[in-house]
Amino acid sequence: MKTSSKRSCSPQSPDPSSGADDERAVAGGVPAAVGLVDAHTHVFPPEMILHREAYLERDARFGSLYRSPKAAMVSADDLVGRMDENGVDLCVMVGFPFADLGLCRLVNDHIVEAVGRFPGRLAGLACVAIEAPGAAAELDRCLDAGLRGCGELAPDPHEMHPGKQRGRGGLASIACSLRERGLPLLVHASEPFGHQYPGKGRFTPEACFALAQAHPGLTVIFAHLGGGLFLYEAMPEVRRTLADVFYDTAAVPYLYDPGVYEACLATAGSQKLIFGSDYPLLAPGRYREGLSRLDPDARAAMQSGNARRVFKI
Repeated sequence: MKTSSKRSCSPQSPDPSSGADDERAVAGGVPAAVGLVDAHTHVFPPEMILHREAYLERDARFGSLYRSPKAAMVSADDLVGRMDENGVDLCVMVGFPFADLGLCRLVNDHIVEAVGRFPGRLAGLACVAIEAPGAAAELDRCLDAGLRGCGELAPDPHEMHPGKQRGRGGLASIACSLRERGLPLLVHASEPFGHQYPGKGRFTPEACFALAQAHPGLTVIFAHLGGGLFLYEAMPEVRRTLADVFYDTAAVPYLYDPGVYEACLATAGSQKLIFGSDYPLLAPGRYREGLSRLDPDARAAMQSGNARRVFKI
């Protein structure tokens, strides 16, 4: 249903091919207690993949992540072609946070078109350039077309300034639109310590907490386990602020030991963890060791139930 544009709201490297052997060796990719939803996969339109060099200098973040020819890029058709092999029932495709809204729109159009061709197998999120004029209108266009949220955004911590968050435009406008529709925002989060890698940013747990605090009632998914934010849910006052926050597992095998899933469940609970592979960076089979340690109920919630509930798919 189309919503009014008038609102009144208050107050996001290893070798990308490194998972290929795991895919072939591990039938079904991850433990298959339930139909697997991969809630964090990256796709690009074929023309952007074929001519990637033309885009490297147009966006600094894109250039840092995809300058190497080993940095895999796939289209929606490529993704669908590997889903059965990876044991995946449904994929949620995410966009790329280009600073140029026109480039965001190019990827958004590819995702919208693919969702229409593969209903039941693909869902998608829209991505926008937060500070660009027309960002909120582009998000509304994509949500009206059936996309299930916004992301993967990669804001800077300075955008968490309270006045900016609670004002008009920018991330505040994006949050308002999503909250009205009951759809989630996916944000790239980074851990404040550990090794450096392409794409590691400064949006660490403190900035994640500030975002959630500024937008109560907004469903937020922090990618990459929120950079460790989940640990602070052991504090009751933090848990209350993060009531509408979820964590996805994208790139976890690259960042943490397998026991991190149990730590996340112990502090945040089984209803807040969402499986995402970050494909094609990592294949679902790379997650097998950690997921196999979880009890069946927790694994079922993480591998399917939570994503279907949050994205309404």
